[in-house]
Amino acid sequence: MRGLLVQSALFLMPLIPPVLTMRLLAEEQKLGTLELLLTAPVRDYEVVIAKFLASFAILSTTVLLTLFYVLFLVFYSSPDLGPIISGYLGFLLYCSATLAIGLLASSLTSNQIVAAVVGFGIILLFTVIHRVSSILSGTAATILEQLSLTTHFEAFARGVIDTSDIAYYVLITLVFLFITTRSLESRRWR
Repeated sequence: MRGLLVQSALFLMPLIPPVLTMRLLAEEQKLGTLELLLTAPVRDYEVVIAKFLASFAILSTTVLLTLFYVLFLVFYSSPDLGPIISGYLGFLLYCSATLAIGLLASSLTSNQIVAAVVGFGIILLFTVIHRVSSILSGTAATILEQLSLTTHFEAFARGVIDTSDIAYYVLITLVFLFITTRSLESRRWR
């Protein structure tokens, strides 16, 4: 299961969340329904949170369908469920961070293809930034390594649940959702 989760985090997460979130706000802007939505009696952050939770429900349902493999493992052998549970927890936290990044990209443009490409670029940057930190040394290397999405996922994949890794994913999710809310609020002044 560790190989499945790590490979999915490295190769699928830069692709799937931007594609899933590219229409959430970009298509609303293109069709002109975003103004209607923003003039409704809901706050901007409520719109952002609702769209984030909807995309997270879809992606987490898709991820949780892979629990079928875990059932096979439990049925035919007796695996240690601790690393499997921590791997799935880390993967869901990873998904939430990448969905928040994709939602921000969707709020920046009215073209859904541009939103997908921008989201892919930002997620890819956060995914491979730890490779750059291996070239550098000192404080810069430490900062870049701590910014990487995959660095914090490795502990979950090994079966270790660290509160600093949980805090990182929650913080990344909240920061990008906050920036998305500010992006929507700035539309009122354009």
